Amino acid sequence: MERDRERLSINAAKLYYHSGYSQQDIARELGISRPSVSRLLQHAKDQGYVKIQIFDPVEDMTQLERRLTERYGLREACVAAATINDEQEIKKYLGRRAARYLDSIVHDGDIIGVGWGTTMHTLAASLLPHPLKGAQIVQLEGGVTHTEGETYANDILERFAGNFATIAQHLPLPVIFDSRAVKEMVDQDRYIKRVLELGSHANIAVYSVGTVRHNALFFRLGYTDAKEKARLQESAVGDICSRFFDIEGNICDAALDNRTVGIKLAELRRKEHSIIVAGGEAKVLPIRAALAGRYGNVLITDQFTAQALLDAPTGGTAGEVLV
Repeated sequence: MERDRERLSINAAKLYYHSGYSQQDIARELGISRPSVSRLLQHAKDQGYVKIQIFDPVEDMTQLERRLTERYGLREACVAAATINDEQEIKKYLGRRAARYLDSIVHDGDIIGVGWGTTMHTLAASLLPHPLKGAQIVQLEGGVTHTEGETYANDILERFAGNFATIAQHLPLPVIFDSRAVKEMVDQDRYIKRVLELGSHANIAVYSVGTVRHNALFFRLGYTDAKEKARLQESAVGDICSRFFDIEGNICDAALDNRTVGIKLAELRRKEHSIIVAGGEAKVLPIRAALAGRYGNVLITDQFTAQALLDAPTGGTAGEVLV
């Protein structure tokens, strides 16, 4: 008798949860009363024959954000729910999530410094119109290239300025000079000096993290020769605003850094909002290194990258395999 009840309970549960039958339909199918069906379904749950699992993507992202914040000592973390673990697809979701975050924090009078690159270009295209009074948009690094490649610097800056109803302050220079002496001389130009100081005083800075892969945008733009590229790939794991750092977040090529036009990484530590927008498998190690150097207090990433960052061992060595 008990075995019959168990089998009836399981059959009722299969019809209800798998086949989508109503309790009235099940009663008719099994030749029992509707209250009996209700009791059978409850019995199936009580005995563990039925286990109901609810996946709440909002709650799941919240848990990842909380864990990232605690693990890496962040002011805030935002996790975008990308559909697939694909670098190009992830950028779309990062752009939208970063746009919403910016919309939630900007105020009149803000100075917003922006980097360049493909992730930032996607973000710029996703911005939510939010006119500001007395705000300024400033370019954080030089964006003139030596090739036909595109940094998207001008388009990004103009989109930001248009979105926030203000004007853009450009750095119409290459990000790397061949000579430190020439770079330091250019830095003294009145206009250039003012833009650099504006970037230094920005209370919000938003930028991505680059890699040292062979196809990294920085290399494609022709800023380094083959020898310098090889040297960077030996010691660096990534860059922010074309300033390269090792696994511990330390500047790894002082000579190159001294020829770089733009914000110094140490200045990012003093920002109210230093926002890293980055995701994808190849960005995991550069993000970790950037956070080790405390170059960002806000991280906007996707759930795949977030989980990889949480699964990563504490610390790291320069000998880790780069993707």
